[in-house]
Amino acid sequence: MKKLVIYYSFGGNTRTVARKIARALDADLAEIRTVKVYPDDYDVLVGLGKREVESGYVPQLYPLPVNAQEYDTVILGTPVWWYTYAPAVKSFMKSVDWKGKTVYPFATNGGWLGHTPSDLRKAMRGAAVQPALNIKFEDKKLVTPESAIDEWIKGIK
Repeated sequence: MKKLVIYYSFGGNTRTVARKIARALDADLAEIRTVKVYPDDYDVLVGLGKREVESGYVPQLYPLPVNAQEYDTVILGTPVWWYTYAPAVKSFMKSVDWKGKTVYPFATNGGWLGHTPSDLRKAMRGAAVQPALNIKFEDKKLVTPESAIDEWIKGIK
């Protein structure tokens, strides 16, 4: 089956990486989009993100243009929100039966991956979750070497 790159992006960094991966793998690409609009103010967003993560909030999502059940291999991208994956990704993950899927997660962040990889493994029970790619940015500037991303992409089967 064909591969699916699916991601949530607040500021655009995760989207940029997802598009690069989809092009390299000739994979289908889909964006997870929340119905709720998040504030542009970074400080307000950080506080809101913390509350959402700590409360287990799952935002309502717009319907996806693809059916993730139709893919055996899923490349899942998320920004790190309060040391874990974004609540929008949590909403998406609850809608998929992960049994038998191979998942290659990647997470964009401004400094620390937190416990994102272990949280993703726990949430996707039944999937073969591969090692996560940690992609660091400083604002919109990529800090992680492009070569590290390219090597990780080469490992996707």
